[in-house]
Amino acid sequence: MHFTVEAQEKVKPFLVDGAVAVDGTAGNGFDTLFLAGCVGESGKVIAIDRQEQAIERTQQRLVVAGFSRRVESIVGDHADLESILSVRGVSCIDCAMFNLGYLPHGDKSVITQPESTLKALKAVERVLVPGGVVSILAYVGHPDGENEAGVVARWIGELGTSYAVERWSDEENPRSPILWILRKLDRSDPQGR
Repeated sequence: MHFTVEAQEKVKPFLVDGAVAVDGTAGNGFDTLFLAGCVGESGKVIAIDRQEQAIERTQQRLVVAGFSRRVESIVGDHADLESILSVRGVSCIDCAMFNLGYLPHGDKSVITQPESTLKALKAVERVLVPGGVVSILAYVGHPDGENEAGVVARWIGELGTSYAVERWSDEENPRSPILWILRKLDRSDPQGR
């Protein structure tokens, strides 16, 4: 199973034209590009990464695809997500995607940190619309990766019944990435969508 593709397939049904989405870890731009294609011309994607190299790679992909007007790419820490959104007048989002760890083909010493990831996830929790979706892909094979995955798992456990949660990993491989898909339940919908 290719977890990044699986994450995209799981969130796609929840993205409609005009949606607002966040790529909290832009990396090489694959999720940003995917989100930009899903939100349509009237939608918006905010892509964040701590490394300028990642944002440059992301912007190059967007220009080639013709999606650069749909995306605002920001060099910054996803821990600052709440203020990043607030400054841009964004009070609610439909989707957020996170690929935790380090930038592939980049500086492997720069990794997402459990504390900043938790802060970003709590910000998403506050602004995600009912029916919205979050994907979190945690790589446990890098330094502090297991700790970060544990922090994410504990946060998910504290969400209670307000979210539908799915989890995937290769149970035969102790170093397998872990993918979580969270859907915020709409309590006004009798079917809980």
